[in-house]
Amino acid sequence: MKPVFPLILSAVLFLSCFLGASQTEAAASSGSTDAKQIVNRMTLDQKLGQMLMPDFRNWQKKSESSLQAFTKMNEEVAGLIKKYQFGGVILFSENVKTTKQTLQLTDAYQKASPNIPLILSIDQEGGIVTRLGEGTNFPGNMALGAARNRINAYQTGSIIGKELSALGINTDFSPVVDINNNPDNPVIGVRSFSSNRELTARLGLYTMKGLQRQNIASALKHFPGHGDTDVDSHYGLPLVSHNQKRLREVELYPFQRAIDAGADMVMTAHVQFPAFDDTTYKSKLDGSDILVPATLSKKVMTGLLRQEMGFNGVIVTDALNMKAIADHFGQEEAVVMAVKAGVDIALMPASVTSLKEEQKFARVIQALKEAVKNGDIPEHQINKSVERIISLKIKRGIYPARNDDSIKEKITKAQKIVGSKRHLKAEKKIAEKAVTVLKNEQHTLPFKPKKDSQILIVAPYEEQTASIEQTIRDLIKRKKMKHVSLSKINFANQVFNAEYEKQIEAADYIITGSYVVKNDPVIDDTVSDSSKWATVFPRAVMKAALQHNKPFVLMSLRNPYDAANFEEAKALIAVYGFKGYANGRYLQPNIPAGVRAIFGQTKPKGTLPVDIPSVMKPGNTLYPYGYGLNIKTGKQL
Repeated sequence: MKPVFPLILSAVLFLSCFLGASQTEAAASSGSTDAKQIVNRMTLDQKLGQMLMPDFRNWQKKSESSLQAFTKMNEEVAGLIKKYQFGGVILFSENVKTTKQTLQLTDAYQKASPNIPLILSIDQEGGIVTRLGEGTNFPGNMALGAARNRINAYQTGSIIGKELSALGINTDFSPVVDINNNPDNPVIGVRSFSSNRELTARLGLYTMKGLQRQNIASALKHFPGHGDTDVDSHYGLPLVSHNQKRLREVELYPFQRAIDAGADMVMTAHVQFPAFDDTTYKSKLDGSDILVPATLSKKVMTGLLRQEMGFNGVIVTDALNMKAIADHFGQEEAVVMAVKAGVDIALMPASVTSLKEEQKFARVIQALKEAVKNGDIPEHQINKSVERIISLKIKRGIYPARNDDSIKEKITKAQKIVGSKRHLKAEKKIAEKAVTVLKNEQHTLPFKPKKDSQILIVAPYEEQTASIEQTIRDLIKRKKMKHVSLSKINFANQVFNAEYEKQIEAADYIITGSYVVKNDPVIDDTVSDSSKWATVFPRAVMKAALQHNKPFVLMSLRNPYDAANFEEAKALIAVYGFKGYANGRYLQPNIPAGVRAIFGQTKPKGTLPVDIPSVMKPGNTLYPYGYGLNIKTGKQL
């Protein structure tokens, strides 16, 4: 019998980490007093600067002829930060290429803001939305939902937080607690934990606590919910038509749970919610009357989030350059409306990519000053917002600045942490637990190829086929598989033809990856052009494999709803992540985890965190929430 004491001790330590407040959290109450004193000494311009969080994703210096990824601080950007005294900056993948370069950049950012350190934020959600060039990416939220383990969620948040902290990044716009209850959602999908409110709330809460344990400020998003939409707010203005009762019971539930547990920040959604606010605004795009989105709604930001739900932390907008806002509201007017609604930080309030465009910042601040001067925004509201921002900086150890290690020492430490073997091992285990077997008729899986068998790999993009190929080669190298011959088809924008069928006929085993963002409501195999390649091509591969009696497995690489397109397949798994292999590294652990399951190296135990509706029989559910098979017995888990 194994000793139980270490297990008990581990559980106690975990719970103490989860439930216990860090020193900075314990100091939060005194921090609010300090924040008020700091705000009282600030000018209006300084306070408004704290409420703006621009990006410097790309930059064109005076001496340059084109935009370049902003990876190294220069005098021009440093001058803007000092001049406008911004409260923070958001980083993108263009800014965070390597560990050393990222630390040098974040260090330079803070040096450019010597009085009040910057909130340095990033979207490092894990899964398909990650920015770090050398970080541990993890399988993503829906994979965590499939694994059903809150410890995995906590570990994911904690490791991401540890890597961000090592890089000088202090804020993560994560977790996504949108409930993905609309299969046609084109922007959330696998970024969501589940269509189930309880599972979403539980895993979101533990991810948040994992981040906070590393003293990273965490932002819940996208309030009041972006899950039940069929429009991407990057490109249009979505609307959620549910009544208040339904929204409170479902969409708001994960937010309320996390708020009650001490959420630092909430990010807004550029989504219309007429049940909460049916105020209209004349669109600058076409002059039509449109409903005010949540980001710009006082009824939502102040009435609902602050007063009804009791959130006292920092509210940050989603990016204000997104078309849902940019197309319908003027640049300065959108910022003023957001602040007037009760938002504390305007994210990406103006697109400035060179000194020629600097006046955009000046116009935004001037518009806010005029709104304060004419009484549209009371100055005491500005003061409260900045107090919340400064309090967060105190709580998370951002303010006052700490200069305990040299930049050289920080780089040395970070290179041992970011993307470490230990972190990658944890990432691998979590991804393996998420793999979900949906079909395995006639014991098709696991594949057991003989020496020199021909394996055909089919997926939309080179990165994806490369990930499958590299995983198989790794298994062969580790003597987990016999030597096999590999061939590949990348089918994005391709039309299935006789040459592809010959490759299928020559293969002994076929692995096909399906990548669909938004599933087609109807399957039409008669389409003879490439317009429907994402569905038509892999179905043609499946049918040819069945015709020639070839062992075939379909691997759903993104939103699992595309599994419904392959009812005829004998073997079907979902992995919840599509990023492949490039530049000598796996960009996501999901595909390798699926491949290892296919060849019997793991025992997948994932179950669906969403319902998968039938395509063949509209209105019916093909695979329900909680469904998943034992790969060996074929019985439901």
